Amino acid sequence: MENENTLYTVTVYTENQVGLLSAISSIFTRRSLNIWSLTVSASSIKDVHKFTITTHTTSEKIAAVVKQLEKRVDVIKAFFYTNDDIVYREVALYKVETCNLLESNALEDLLLKFNARILEMNKVFTVLQKTGHCEDTVALYEALKKLGPVLQFTRSGRVAVTKGDHELVDEFLAEREIERKKIEMNK
Repeated sequence: MENENTLYTVTVYTENQVGLLSAISSIFTRRSLNIWSLTVSASSIKDVHKFTITTHTTSEKIAAVVKQLEKRVDVIKAFFYTNDDIVYREVALYKVETCNLLESNALEDLLLKFNARILEMNKVFTVLQKTGHCEDTVALYEALKKLGPVLQFTRSGRVAVTKGDHELVDEFLAEREIERKKIEMNK
């Protein structure tokens, strides 16, 4: 039996429709798949949005999910990838007490070691930003906890692009346009 601990990243290209998030998440729910992260944004294609979803499962289950997603009228195309197929990051924000950072004399070392940056600093709190993989953002969180309480911590969902030389959805849309033109010519 295949390992169900493979982390897959699913990208879903859609029209921007009300209720679509609920419909997409219910497809994962029906297959008993937990969504680990979810990011939605406009894509590079006009009027097309991109959902980036991560989940742990098998290749068989994720292929079935993608196939089911593509049956929806408002889904243009969906793809799934392993970490080896994509370049990905997330952003984390940390709010800590400024006095703890300054008293520890660790601020400069933390910024250099974790390639983090200060977004805001005042007498009461400091907000740091870290971009990287999940394990990187968690490692900075653990380091900051050693200096005192972390007042707030949040991470974005994954954002990803493929390692290929072009966007697969562009290829799909070009093929669809060729088919559309063939149909019109045969009318």
